[in-house]
Amino acid sequence: MSTEQRPVVVGVDIGTTSTKAVAFDTAGDLLASHSAGYELYEPHPGHAVQDPQEILAAVLEAVRRVVDDLDGRPVAALSFSAAMHSLIGLSPTMQPLTEVVTWADTRSSVQAQRLRAAPGGLALHRRTGTPLHPMSPLPKLVWFHEQEPKLCERVGFWVGIKEYVLLRLCGALVVDHSIASATGLMNMFTLQWDGEALAEAGILPEQLPELVPTTHVLPGLTPDGAGATGLPPTTPVVVGASDGPLANLGVGAVRPGVAACSIGTSGALRVAVEQPAVDPLGGVFCYALTPTRWVVGGAINNGGVVLGWAGDALAPDLGDGAEEELLALAARAPVGSGGLLMLPYLLSERAPHWSSLPRGAYVGLTRGHRREHLIRASLEGVCLQLALVLGSMRAAGLEVSRVRATGGVMRSPLWRQMLADALGMEIEFAHGQEGSGFGAALLGMEALGLIESIDVVADMVDIEYTVRPQPSAAAVYASLLPVFSELYDAMVPAFTSLRRLAPSLPMEIGDGDGPTTA
Repeated sequence: MSTEQRPVVVGVDIGTTSTKAVAFDTAGDLLASHSAGYELYEPHPGHAVQDPQEILAAVLEAVRRVVDDLDGRPVAALSFSAAMHSLIGLSPTMQPLTEVVTWADTRSSVQAQRLRAAPGGLALHRRTGTPLHPMSPLPKLVWFHEQEPKLCERVGFWVGIKEYVLLRLCGALVVDHSIASATGLMNMFTLQWDGEALAEAGILPEQLPELVPTTHVLPGLTPDGAGATGLPPTTPVVVGASDGPLANLGVGAVRPGVAACSIGTSGALRVAVEQPAVDPLGGVFCYALTPTRWVVGGAINNGGVVLGWAGDALAPDLGDGAEEELLALAARAPVGSGGLLMLPYLLSERAPHWSSLPRGAYVGLTRGHRREHLIRASLEGVCLQLALVLGSMRAAGLEVSRVRATGGVMRSPLWRQMLADALGMEIEFAHGQEGSGFGAALLGMEALGLIESIDVVADMVDIEYTVRPQPSAAAVYASLLPVFSELYDAMVPAFTSLRRLAPSLPMEIGDGDGPTTA
């Protein structure tokens, strides 16, 4: 089939700070791409919100620009990806009553901690697949009912950002199993709303969108949606999935034993499985991708943001944009940073402990340590935290034998080698794919029968190079990992006291603790 004859699907990835639309044909060739950004507002401590109208406008712009760039070539479908855990309250007439409360919003920390500590907390996590953490809509809903009861009386529906966009584009109020599995409200074994979770949240099933598979196809666009995107009203729209599972699909990590690791500002490690499961201690999440694929893993708040902090705090003399110089400094320190460990919890942390309590800490500091040791230890802390996530995945009975990595941090040879050494396994780096947007396009192709199944992506993705662990370095990290793991539990009393004391302590903190994406 010639290039011009191949069907084209546009993947639309609604991210935390921008929406990216990407057009792919069924051979996996990228034909057009456009991003449109928007603000993430932090009006009060712990709040991280957005304007749903700004996001909708960005989605329309990104799609319209890609359609224009295709220069009349037909679009077989739109297919969607979105960041998980967002929450919007709509009126009975489906108008926004709240802002978009994003995953980065931590105002429900107290509610999440209470739910997690309750007798049924672990069972709820193991049933829904979603950790009881302030990122999740379940604790957010508890917060709204406790802090904004009058507002809750006016809310007719609770939705996420993708559901709101699809409502405006297609006139349908639906939520896919992937996004729903990240709300803490859906039983991942029955694929129905969980009665106990809804009771905790104080909502009724009819206040939530209709549950549909990720391959569910909406028949077309509203007149306004068609006009704003430049697409025919009959253009099919595939509901799609959430960005984490689709990132696995985008790098071809869909077969058993192959995990996807992404490190940008934050980070994540995920592996595809055929049946839903979490580990006995609730250290990992489990989110749906398709009816026969689930993604198990964990996200961390602190990835590349840790290197940015190190530059500001430890090497301000290098100036802004001195990433290469910082990495060169880190490379001067030995593997293991001379016995110095850093808990890199600058933005609190998610997996595998799922607590908003922790703060960053250096342990093992001696007079002989210099800033190159401190910088290297901060990077090693990120990699060791991902190694803890890997341990939780294996505790859930999952085989992980290979890793495919992406993300801006992975441009650095030092980061790449350090990650391979800390995980103790080979890491493959894919050539220039578009992550979740590509995954959304592929899922759309499967939904329309344009490709046999998403399994074909494993052969579509080109591996540019592979990094193998260095045995001596891997041995050092293997010996440090148990100590690193034990430090979290040892520090919990101090973390708790510091949280209690924080309001009375003088602080001058810059804008470096903004939200992150994984």
